[in-house]
Amino acid sequence: MELIKITHDNLEQEHICCAIANNKDIRVLSKKNWLRDRFDEGLVFLKCNVRGKCFIEYIPAEYAWTPIKAEGYMYIDCLWVSGQFKGLGYSNLLLNRCIEDCKAKGKKGLVILSSKKKTSFLSDPKYMRYKGFETADTADPYFELMYLPFDINADKPRFKGCVQEHRDLTKGFTLYYTSQCPFTAKYVPLLENIAKIRDAAFQAVHIQTKSEAQNAPTPFTTFSLFYDGQFITHEILSEKKFEKILISKGL
Repeated sequence: MELIKITHDNLEQEHICCAIANNKDIRVLSKKNWLRDRFDEGLVFLKCNVRGKCFIEYIPAEYAWTPIKAEGYMYIDCLWVSGQFKGLGYSNLLLNRCIEDCKAKGKKGLVILSSKKKTSFLSDPKYMRYKGFETADTADPYFELMYLPFDINADKPRFKGCVQEHRDLTKGFTLYYTSQCPFTAKYVPLLENIAKIRDAAFQAVHIQTKSEAQNAPTPFTTFSLFYDGQFITHEILSEKKFEKILISKGL
């Protein structure tokens, strides 16, 4: 299987796997703009030469948009192989190429965000353990920071203390999100509109810098929803799923 690395030179011509549409689509526009700003920081977006979700995206941990301490490691933003491409060895192919690249760059190892059990938008803990990853740290309610050290003496990565600091959140819903995932560009405005119609207090915090992300009150800065300071979900919600949450809160 041929692998394609997306760079400044081919970004406009290549599709980005997780949102296959023309470059005028808000999801594609948002994601490509985010990638364009990260390439010079060392971000790598590597995909199989297929038309679908079959790619890996990783960046030096010092530039990762998540509140972790993992100096010298590479952070995997996303490893996604879906649908008809599952069971063909593509996950192994992408991850192995990532490992080779990171070793060549002198990194201490790899870090990825997972969970206690398999869940949407986070890496599958069973698969990561099969590939040699171990849990380095945990954060409520179910997040796990997993790592694959290339040197047994390498420092263990950890979450920053800010991931548990929710006391200052306003009443009602608070949503933290970034443009790292193209689907936030579509769904966040829809959720805001639903909350407005239902007269529900809703604050969307668009994280737009690395510093903001690295000091956020949640490990998953791509999308994290809180209600009255309590974590609700990291899953990027459809309108129907958000409406169910509103109903559960009596709204």
